[in-house]
Amino acid sequence: MAGLKELRTRISTVKSTSKITSAMKMVAAARLRKSQGLIGKSEFYSNNLLACANRIIYELQEKEAQGEEINWPDMMKERINPKKYLLLVFTSDRGLCGSYNASVAKEAARRIEELKSEGKEVLLYCVGKKGKDILKSRYENLFFKTKEGLAAKGAKYYEASDIGYDVLEAYNNKEFDVCEVIVSKFNSAISREIVDRQLLPLKIGEYDYNKLHVPTNVVKGAFYEYEPQDKILLLQEMLPLIFRGSIFKAVVHSQASEHGARMTSMDNATRNASDMINKLTIKYNRIRQTAITTELTEIISGAEAL
Repeated sequence: MAGLKELRTRISTVKSTSKITSAMKMVAAARLRKSQGLIGKSEFYSNNLLACANRIIYELQEKEAQGEEINWPDMMKERINPKKYLLLVFTSDRGLCGSYNASVAKEAARRIEELKSEGKEVLLYCVGKKGKDILKSRYENLFFKTKEGLAAKGAKYYEASDIGYDVLEAYNNKEFDVCEVIVSKFNSAISREIVDRQLLPLKIGEYDYNKLHVPTNVVKGAFYEYEPQDKILLLQEMLPLIFRGSIFKAVVHSQASEHGARMTSMDNATRNASDMINKLTIKYNRIRQTAITTELTEIISGAEAL
């Protein structure tokens, strides 16, 4: 009965695998709930900053339209004929999350080739081991920096802030002209989209929140009071906060997308394991039934011969 023994071993192995994938699904679901909470909190903080900055920019543009010269902060100034692009690519450090990492890396590769065809120089800042591993075979010479172990125990603002300081320092030193982020935007546990958005120079009016909430002229004698009163100085202080907040938002969305993808993948794996167990059990029972029938036939035949 070697066939029966092999089937029993396979069924036992698949059951063990099913327990592992089911546990991983539950862990991913718990982490996903935490990440979803962070998305809401980060959106609230980010949107308030964006609303304040957009109001200041609107009032400064009104003055500029009246002929007053405005010296805009460097983080908002488009550089003439930009040649160097930094792509900030967010992936995970671990696998078993379906096509999540491959999709982000594919978009990064597409954007690299697009920029190269335009005669641009590209630098890569890979956040996440999997993205680095996928891209290094073709673009290792483009790596500007890599970072692993980010948000190992959940997204932290200070970790995103460290990345922001690194990128801003390189930008101020003119090591690149434009910074873009490529990240998986979380919509739901089963819905994600890969987005490629410019981070530097900052375009405050192109953020989703500011597209929906365009400032207007105040009415009936209302006014905004600022502290400090110098609007340019205030804007200069706010822009780095908005930039680092954008990176933290990318980290949170990347984390939520990873957990959602892993939860879905482990759910599919658990279902597949269950189907396989059912098929193997049916096969096992058929072989066992055949073996019993054969033995009974032999016993009956032997009895009749006697």
